[in-house]
Amino acid sequence: MKNILILGGTRFFGKRLVQLLLEEGHKVTIATRGTTEDEFGDQIGRIQLDREDKESLAKAVEGGREWDTVYDNICYSPQAAQDACDVFNGKVKRYILTSTLAVYEPAPGSHEEKDVNPYIYPVTMGGRNDFPYGEGKRLAEAVFFQNADFPVVAVRFPIVLGEDDYTGRLEFHIDHVKKEQPIGIPNLQAKMCFISSGEAAAFLSWLKNQRVEGAINARSQGDVKLSELMGWIEKETGKKAMISKQAKDEDQSPFGVPDSWVMDTNKAERLGYPFQPLRSWLPALIRQLAVQER
Repeated sequence: MKNILILGGTRFFGKRLVQLLLEEGHKVTIATRGTTEDEFGDQIGRIQLDREDKESLAKAVEGGREWDTVYDNICYSPQAAQDACDVFNGKVKRYILTSTLAVYEPAPGSHEEKDVNPYIYPVTMGGRNDFPYGEGKRLAEAVFFQNADFPVVAVRFPIVLGEDDYTGRLEFHIDHVKKEQPIGIPNLQAKMCFISSGEAAAFLSWLKNQRVEGAINARSQGDVKLSELMGWIEKETGKKAMISKQAKDEDQSPFGVPDSWVMDTNKAERLGYPFQPLRSWLPALIRQLAVQER
């Protein structure tokens, strides 16, 4: 049994991760602002803190608390990363940072971890509002790998999808097609990669037992052109998508990238993780959401 802290953990794949860890018999504590209720009752411990405030974050180690594994799902800046390096020094055996595909720029090829090397990436300090999302995550990774005195692995996830996705990114497309509203997509031939919320949680749980450090890419097997993705939605809605390159801001697709945006998962696969094929779950999820939206 491991003593595990999750920074975040009340919704989406963080919530699924909590459930998996409980099923494995671990002692789980979640640390959040306390504004979102959870359904775990007395199965878990809770710490109320502000991840963006160092003094508040220190509550996670008050009273000599130490952790076998810390999952950090809510670190978005180099300053937040440095705060964690200071607070958890000597208090954690393994630190797993949730990072993102957004550390890479869209490009024709498939990104490997070495394409953004956090061990040598120049650090500029600042808070969450000082950087765009992708740059904030790049800098957070760089601070951890250059300054932490404990083992760190950064999981670079693509867009995570599921019926529990509170952002509604996939539903945006389904709803627009149903209502025959325009969708702004600059390049229908661009390829995208995704991962389901269930597999994102499963990968995080699996990773705690692996002897690996550094960045690691994680996504479902295979990718999909945006034209094919929209075709799946057209099939389930029975309507034709109205694709536009000149759509209003509110009609711009959350998937509307100028070029392909995919990454290589050979590192994770060499460690033995069997990713699910994208086509084994994404068309089914679209079908499920299309029915729910009716």
